[in-house]
Amino acid sequence: MCSSDLRVGAAALDMTADAHGRTLSADDRNRVLQGMLTLPAHPDVPAGLRRLKDAGFRLVTLTNSAPAGVAQQLKNAGLSDFFERTFSVDAVRHFKPSPDTYQSVARELGVTTADLRMVAAHAWDVHGAMQAGCAAAFIARPGKTLFPLGPRPDVVAADLRAAADR
Repeated sequence: MCSSDLRVGAAALDMTADAHGRTLSADDRNRVLQGMLTLPAHPDVPAGLRRLKDAGFRLVTLTNSAPAGVAQQLKNAGLSDFFERTFSVDAVRHFKPSPDTYQSVARELGVTTADLRMVAAHAWDVHGAMQAGCAAAFIARPGKTLFPLGPRPDVVAADLRAAADR
């Protein structure tokens, strides 16, 4: 992870700890941040990605994180081989859900945003992608809900396997 990712991640951890009436030591914070690089994929993800790839979909990632951290996360989760490319907002210097981020991926791939589909468990990411002209699939993992004032994507599924089937 780059230093700005670490700074933002540390701030988010402090906010979460504060919301629960706790404080984190520097060691605890660093352990959590380093642990994020080695998180396993959700159990449904490899099968869902395989279904999409076998169906002929081009798979790429788009993240607010630094490219090196994403590469390490994908490798550690055993997912690197599914993706043609990884994109970071570093290239456009705008965080998602800015339309610029999704439009830059379309330009790099030689397609329009209407040819792209964002698949995410983050309501803000799905909303941003749809506002930029992309289709979207929302993975409704436990605790995740859609933004009630945003458009509803045509695919809402409990996990990536179910979304891939749709």
